[in-house]
Amino acid sequence: MDDVRRIAVVTGAGSGIGRSVALELAGAGWAVALAGRRAGALQETAELAGGDADTLCVPADVTEPDAVAALFGAVRERWGRVDLLFNNAGTFGPGGIPFADLPHEAWRKVVDVNLTGAFLCAQAAFRQMRDQDPQGGRIINNGSISAHTPRPDSAPYTATKHALTGLTKSISLDGRPYSIACGQIDIGNAATDMTLAMQSGVRQASGELAAEPVMDAADVARTVRHMAELPLEANVQFATVLATNMPYIGRG
Repeated sequence: MDDVRRIAVVTGAGSGIGRSVALELAGAGWAVALAGRRAGALQETAELAGGDADTLCVPADVTEPDAVAALFGAVRERWGRVDLLFNNAGTFGPGGIPFADLPHEAWRKVVDVNLTGAFLCAQAAFRQMRDQDPQGGRIINNGSISAHTPRPDSAPYTATKHALTGLTKSISLDGRPYSIACGQIDIGNAATDMTLAMQSGVRQASGELAAEPVMDAADVARTVRHMAELPLEANVQFATVLATNMPYIGRG
């Protein structure tokens, strides 16, 4: 880290990977804005970061344009700039529903959070990074190994994660004139509340149920920090971090 304080916004910071990344960044001296729907969970993350950490809790629904604008307005008022957005908020949606039976409402909810929410936050960060002095910053989108290969009955989640890859590439290209770098981390089986079922058994492409290995979310957080702390002249465009023995490589 340089001596100059750097400012990060982490969405979905109240639990799971978002919390782990927020704690990793705060421990490395970053000032961190913690965003998420649950104020109490954000406060827990702030307390875990410790009294020396410079954090700001901003309850926000990333699917609402006004809430996203208020989030980045609060960050700008507190610190005057944004150096990093970890675009992490997401939902898997209802599991176990066959594609033919998937309700429109379930599809729409996943798209609103995973894709529209990511777009809104990235756009707000992009505008701030473009207009600030010194100009520039970095956006890291939380993809998934589902951006490459789906699980059974995961059409909304898989579709949004494939779309996020296109968003990442577009931001990377459009950000070049403004020193804005954009990368994506694709994660497989980090141990969070979202992956608890994997340790007891989840349906495979064969139709069988099988337990899957998981990894510590802190290992993901260290990878995000590495991506974040590169100079803007360098970028990790895509990184895949997964539990070593999970069936992803042989999926299907």
